[in-house]
Amino acid sequence: MAQQEWLYGLHAMQSVLENEPERVVEVMVLKGRTDERLVNIVNQARRFGISVQFCQRKTLDDKVNGEQHQGVVARAKAARVLDEADLDRILEKESQPFLLVLDGITDPHNLGACLRTADGAGVHAVVVPKDKSASLNGTVRKVACGAAEVIPLIQVTNLSRSLKHMQDKGIWIVGTAGETDKTLYDVNLKGPTALVMGAEGKGMRRLTRENCDELVKLPMAGSVSSLNVSVATGVCLYEIVRQRLS
Repeated sequence: MAQQEWLYGLHAMQSVLENEPERVVEVMVLKGRTDERLVNIVNQARRFGISVQFCQRKTLDDKVNGEQHQGVVARAKAARVLDEADLDRILEKESQPFLLVLDGITDPHNLGACLRTADGAGVHAVVVPKDKSASLNGTVRKVACGAAEVIPLIQVTNLSRSLKHMQDKGIWIVGTAGETDKTLYDVNLKGPTALVMGAEGKGMRRLTRENCDELVKLPMAGSVSSLNVSVATGVCLYEIVRQRLS
């Protein structure tokens, strides 16, 4: 039997029905809910011939271990995992690649938030190591608000090797690290760029740091020493966007 996963949340459900309806096996909807967005999801599922069940809240809560499902849960075939070959295909068709590399982001809420921001900023792919990283589960998809179904998440076996491969393709690797004197606003980020963000609390691993062309930090004026990784990712990505548009 093919691997399956539970999807939930209005944005995630709308996105998967629009982009990958063939993955959805059945949709379960909270009994008594008649708001427009849920009705649209039910109608869309039925158009694709997907089974729709109306269930009590406890049934839905149990399927997603109490996560906030917004009244809709679906059983779906697991998505295909993208790898180095998929990354190469993306790099071949982009003249100015814009990548986000997440080194060991283990919190699914942070991964989902980073995917959402990366999609908004126009990132071509998000790269993560296969080990020591959150996987693309229902929580990530819900927090990503539909971005997880459209932005490629590439899982690589050896992140250091993948960074060297990007460099060989002419991509400038910019890592974030608190110990550097250079801020994000001091560097030219207009060309082909991969932004590397480190893990929550620990930052980038040593080998990852050594494979960066440049290290930058965010200027911190207050009493806190760092920002949440998904917030910092948003700040950095949109500075790259600003420079690319100027």
